[in-house]
Amino acid sequence: MISLDGATVLLQWAAGGWLFLWVTTRRREVGLGYGWLQRITFLALAGGSLTAAFVTSPTWPREIATMAFMACGLVALVVSFTRRSVGVSGQRRTVQRRSARVAAMTGIDRESQQFQTEGAEFPPVLDLLAALVGILAVIVASWEAGADESVVWLSLFRGVSSALFLGAVSDAMLLGHWYLVQPGLARAPIIELVRWTTILWVPETLAMLLPVGMVSVLNGTIDDAYNGLLGWFWVASTVATLVLVLVCRAALRERQYSAVMAATGLMYLAILTGFGQDIVPRVLLSP
Repeated sequence: MISLDGATVLLQWAAGGWLFLWVTTRRREVGLGYGWLQRITFLALAGGSLTAAFVTSPTWPREIATMAFMACGLVALVVSFTRRSVGVSGQRRTVQRRSARVAAMTGIDRESQQFQTEGAEFPPVLDLLAALVGILAVIVASWEAGADESVVWLSLFRGVSSALFLGAVSDAMLLGHWYLVQPGLARAPIIELVRWTTILWVPETLAMLLPVGMVSVLNGTIDDAYNGLLGWFWVASTVATLVLVLVCRAALRERQYSAVMAATGLMYLAILTGFGQDIVPRVLLSP
């Protein structure tokens, strides 16, 4: 079985999202503003997790781990902001290359964004540290959710796979919007996130099928109170998520810049179906 706990869902979302934020920031191509947006968003989600936990029934190991996650994330946010004048190396090279190309074509030196050439830039390892502490918090929450030793491994599998899947699909959508803010950004970062979303769809689906899982809902062993409708809704959400992600990957192969915006819209829909894929089993399989 699997429990539906708002505090755990928010924690999984924040931790998985932060991990894939590191996947992007480690490339040193996306501007610092994207990191600020993501960190503030996921800190808010983690804060919501704590609030939900204390309003309902806190389990102190999970809450202590969540607070440690937030502390590491806050450090990453502060360091990123204090080193904002340096920018990131990949973005600096892109700005300089584009400015030189425009000057060569037009003979006009175009004013471009300026960065300091001295000083250390933000170290992405801080995002990795925060993400690992967040995943540890998810593991603690999943361990506590296991009803007994025979299902602890399944609870851990479902907890971690859900965190990674929700994080990947959310970050892919948010990064798609950043292309409006940072024109000229290569497509490699968003392609990487979409690829990870496709890969993680497999363990996310498998985790919900393993017994006792959605197979029991589909064959009628577990009554969904809607004559099986919710079970088939889960099937539709699961299939739709995969189709949307695959179409998104196909869209990103197109050369036109509008393809990125089309991919972003597809990832919007994938978030909706992805949450249906993840949340519906929590509702139906709760003890």
